[in-house]
Amino acid sequence: MTVAAELPTAAGLLLRPFRDEDAAALVEIYRDETLRRFTRIPLTDLAEAARWLDLQYRGRAEGERYSFAVLEPLGEPASGSAAEDGPARLVANVVLKRGTPGAATAEVGYWTAAAARGRGVAPRALEALTRWAFAAFAADGLVRLDLLHQVDNAASCRVAEKTGYHFDGLLRAVPPEYPLDGHLHSRAAPPAGGDRA
Repeated sequence: MTVAAELPTAAGLLLRPFRDEDAAALVEIYRDETLRRFTRIPLTDLAEAARWLDLQYRGRAEGERYSFAVLEPLGEPASGSAAEDGPARLVANVVLKRGTPGAATAEVGYWTAAAARGRGVAPRALEALTRWAFAAFAADGLVRLDLLHQVDNAASCRVAEKTGYHFDGLLRAVPPEYPLDGHLHSRAAPPAGGDRA
């Protein structure tokens, strides 16, 4: 299927596919101990960042992973919304993971840079990704999005709840990849003509 040409949109943020020039910002963001604790792929240098970016490019090309850089403008744009060409900094990542293209369910994920936490960046970006995913893949049969996080990640739990992802159950740990139990949250596609489930 062809993904909608439009990108996800969120007030005061720009969401776009990652680019090679994001590598240095990724390395800097991944110096944060909290982020490293909740992510599985290390990004300690430009070579690791390039490998991570390659995973995003391949996932998009294969229709299995749609990762978006979330940028915040430096200074206030005249229109009040983020412009793609103005100076901006990387503040978050949101991703739609479709392990089986055409399946009724998919998974969303996200992280937020330390400097951007507590300002509503993650909920705004996740809401934008959610709306985009349901619109872009409705004809492909997408009816539910799942969000998973470790039980000790209270911030992710709050983001899930703020964006309408309801708690669906506890996921048991599967070491070594998933060393702790997790929460499963989900959100159903909005009814035809509706805004939010």
